[in-house]
Amino acid sequence: MDVMFYAVPGLIMAAALFMAYRVVRRTVQLRMAWNSGLTAEARCLRTFTTVHGGGESRVRTTLHHVYEFTSRDGRTVRFEEEDGPATVVEGDIVTVHYKDGRREVIATALPPRKVKQAAGTLALLAFLGVVVGFCVAFMVTYTEVFATSDVGGF
Repeated sequence: MDVMFYAVPGLIMAAALFMAYRVVRRTVQLRMAWNSGLTAEARCLRTFTTVHGGGESRVRTTLHHVYEFTSRDGRTVRFEEEDGPATVVEGDIVTVHYKDGRREVIATALPPRKVKQAAGTLALLAFLGVVVGFCVAFMVTYTEVFATSDVGGF
C-alpha cells in the first residue's frame, strides 16, 4: 500500500519534468531560429485544428499551420507549427525564421518576441518546479510520519 504514496507522486514528477524538458527544448529551438539571421518567404499550405478533451472535461482546440519554403541552399522545407495566428490562412505568404542544419531545419513563422517568450517559459518552469517540490515534500512527509508509526509494531 505504501507503494501508491510513492508511485503516484513519482509519476506526477516524471510528467512535470518531461513537460519542462519539452518547454525548454521548444524555447531553445525558437531562439536558434530567431538568432540565426536566416529568413525566407513561406507559403501556408494548410491549416487545421485538433481538439483535445470533451465530454466532462475541458475542450482545448489547437490551430496548426503547415508551411513550405525554399532554404538558401535550394532545399524545399515543409514544417508544421502549432498555435500560430488565426489570421494566416491557406495560400498566405509569411516570413519564416530558420536555422539550417545538416540533418534538420529548425523553422518558425512566429515573429521574434524574445522577452514575452522567456517570461512565459520562466513562469511555466516555476509552476512545474512547484509541482515537483510539492511531490517531493509529500513523499518526505509521508515517509517521516508513517515510518515512525511502524516502530511500535502497528
